[in-house]
Amino acid sequence: MLDRDFFTEYGEASQYEIQEVVGKGSYGVVASAIDTHTGERVAIKKMNNVFEHVSDATRILREIKLLRLLKHADIVEIKHIMLPPSPREFKDVYVVFELMESDLHQVIKLNDDLTPEHHQFFLYQLLRGLKYIHTGNVFHRDLKPKNILANADCKVKLCDFGLARVSFTNAPSAIFWTDYVATRWYRAPELCGSFSSKYTPAIDIWSIGCIFAELLTGKPLFPGKNVVHQLELITDLLGTPAADTIARVCYLSQSISFAILETAAFPNSGYAPVLITFFFVIRAGWE
Repeated sequence: MLDRDFFTEYGEASQYEIQEVVGKGSYGVVASAIDTHTGERVAIKKMNNVFEHVSDATRILREIKLLRLLKHADIVEIKHIMLPPSPREFKDVYVVFELMESDLHQVIKLNDDLTPEHHQFFLYQLLRGLKYIHTGNVFHRDLKPKNILANADCKVKLCDFGLARVSFTNAPSAIFWTDYVATRWYRAPELCGSFSSKYTPAIDIWSIGCIFAELLTGKPLFPGKNVVHQLELITDLLGTPAADTIARVCYLSQSISFAILETAAFPNSGYAPVLITFFFVIRAGWE
């Protein structure tokens, strides 16, 4: 690939010599390059027309801000953000990352001779990186094999923090979730069919568990065709709650629904204190 095909009149383009395209996606393209100032091989991620959609611009900004703060051996490193020639010509974003050879999806797909030692080392690095970001109250929210970069020396690193979120307390976070959060096959059950609720870093642990199972078997653990099918696959493997547990939940749900309807229809019916009691009982149960 020629430099002029990759760079669009970018002021700092002369510092890098493009080698080849190593990845493409809806976001744009990634190419390997050589930093002519240092001789180091790097990866340059080009994101096209980032200001056409606010959601895309927000995601890119979020990833850049987080990765500039997250410095860890198990997280891909941002080396440089290229400045545009002028504000008026600022359409594309070029971010320079450390270069990794492949991703875990390709490792699983092309290697059927992985040993238990490989599995252990991969999992150790993933959990170590996850512990680091969770210590900073960061949820990745989109862990999957394609978002884990890999080298021939078995080094793996977390990448793609475009959907990550920061929680500023230790309590479960109330965050608006979209269908794009956590690719379905690696999505925790509490995310399936629910768009706004309380979640914890456990959602990332679930994703890591699914990835580890895929490492062991060579195929996805829960390849759901849709959200309902996803939940069916999960319950088929893990089982359903005991009948008495379901009965208790159903009774509690019916009681709360009745109290809400009565309070709405007859504000002076006396059910308001009952609802408050339910609230504190449920909260105490969860805590």
